[in-house]
Amino acid sequence: QVQLVESGGGLVQAGGSLRLSCAASGSTFSFNFMGWYRQAPGKQRELVAVATRGGTINYADSVKGRFTISRDNAKNTVDLQMNSLKPEDTAVYYCNVGHFIGLGSWGQGTQVTVSS
Repeated sequence: QVQLVESGGGLVQAGGSLRLSCAASGSTFSFNFMGWYRQAPGKQRELVAVATRGGTINYADSVKGRFTISRDNAKNTVDLQMNSLKPEDTAVYYCNVGHFIGLGSWGQGTQVTVSS
């Protein structure tokens, strides 16, 4: 049983910054993929950023240059530093870990709201 807990969400003004953190517990399993998805009201859940155990990092085009993903394999944590936030970044952000991105375990989500 793997459990994920996200933290760090909140309300910020456009141009501000937030740092999200996801902590995995309940298993010593080493995950290949650790990443972040987000879902805005009425929209499909979309991949924001992902990091593999081998060091490959990918970002959605909409966040490149603004967001930075990092992972600590020893602690089974993955963070998302979000800078220059825009109103369109408003969404619930979900941590996702597993052998394949989009599968495996999901966190309950943390709300990020960016005001105009």
